[in-house]
Amino acid sequence: MTTDVVVAGGGLIGLSVAWRAAQRGLSVTVVDDAPGAGASTAAAGMLAPVTEASYGEEALLRLSVASLQRYPAFVAELEQVTGLQVELRTTGTLAVGFDADDVRQLDELHAFQTELGLAAERLTPRETRRREPALTPRVRGGLAVAGDHSVDGRALHAALLAACTGTGVRLVRDRAAELTVTAGRATGVWLAGGDALPADVVVLALGAHSDSLPGVPPLPVRPVKGQILRLAGAAGLLTGTVRALVRGRHVYLVPWGTDGLIVGATVEDLGFDARVTAGGVHELLHDAIDVVPEVAELELTETLARWRPGTADNAPLLGPSSLPGLVLATGHHRNGALLTPVTGEAIAEQLTTGQLPAIAEPFTTDRFGRTA
Repeated sequence: MTTDVVVAGGGLIGLSVAWRAAQRGLSVTVVDDAPGAGASTAAAGMLAPVTEASYGEEALLRLSVASLQRYPAFVAELEQVTGLQVELRTTGTLAVGFDADDVRQLDELHAFQTELGLAAERLTPRETRRREPALTPRVRGGLAVAGDHSVDGRALHAALLAACTGTGVRLVRDRAAELTVTAGRATGVWLAGGDALPADVVVLALGAHSDSLPGVPPLPVRPVKGQILRLAGAAGLLTGTVRALVRGRHVYLVPWGTDGLIVGATVEDLGFDARVTAGGVHELLHDAIDVVPEVAELELTETLARWRPGTADNAPLLGPSSLPGLVLATGHHRNGALLTPVTGEAIAEQLTTGQLPAIAEPFTTDRFGRTA
């Protein structure tokens, strides 16, 4: 039996697309042998478009801000329809600089934020430590961004999976082995187990593996490795996310659950290298302890390496591809959790009307010469 939509990939992005598409009356099947075991399980869940604002990424910033604005209603709806709790932490984000060079970078970031009309407050060292008393006295200053939040990525995934089930989405726990192409059009997927899943449209949401599915046109998506740590015993240590520059290196500390702390993340162009390395763990812990000395006393409970789906401009690939019947929802790089609400809405709009909403139009493959 042919389904309206097959979504290849059951991470945050794939499930958000499936849920929103099913709500619009489409029959949807999600294919994933281990839903949420990829980048979604490692995600720190930072929702921080203002502290991540970068020159040349203004369109991505607008998309990110639009998605963040959707988050409170998005989480409230998920919690209502599933009865599950999704921890949306709205205590803000503090960006800090460890030495004079780091503070100069913060000053440049603040100037850019001000130029764009973004809300960020420049803080002295004393004001910075007043916001987060656990910070080392060596911190040289900070930026407070009250509107940058965080979400528990694993709880979000569990809620999306439950919401999909409740909306009639079919979940096939198998690996998509090949895209079916008939007469120049995507018509479904072949499963690793040998079965075919015919569909009117295929949505590609395989993250860093999106370019690896046979039958898919070449995509400008590459794996960007990130090592990330989870620690326990941090109850009351930090009130919100701390994003630190430590001698030019980036490290973030994100509270989660009742006493957890996420520390991340390395950025490594090493392909699908799954190793957690001593050097990566040391670098993250060294910088985190420099910024928050009490981290040294916490229990290291989990180390992970996963792959972000990177693109040349750090922005996602959304909407139609060069192959009719194949729609893209991939390439979200560091912003998968942040862009989950807006991506689900945008791709569902594409699937039901044939048009992307204006906010998503800059992220089609046309910007790369439509190679995909």
